[in-house]
Amino acid sequence: MGQPTPSFLDEPPISHVLTAYDREHMAIYMRLIDSARDGAAWQEAVQVIFGLDPTHDPRRCRHIHDSHLARARWMTEQGYRELTHPRH
Repeated sequence: MGQPTPSFLDEPPISHVLTAYDREHMAIYMRLIDSARDGAAWQEAVQVIFGLDPTHDPRRCRHIHDSHLARARWMTEQGYRELTHPRH
């Protein structure tokens, strides 16, 4: 089996700058981007990436998926700049 999934919040912290949570969950963000690009259903993504059963609590699972995917997209559009040009 792969590496364990780090603990996660139902919704990542919203910030206009990169957060410690973002750095800790970078692999999750990239997996979400890949799954969306590949056309995977959110149910499959939340089960594989977060280890959640979407049939148990579909509303919560969908929120976790969508909020993390939104933050992942923010990372690919804006947040990455802090990784390549850190502020001093």
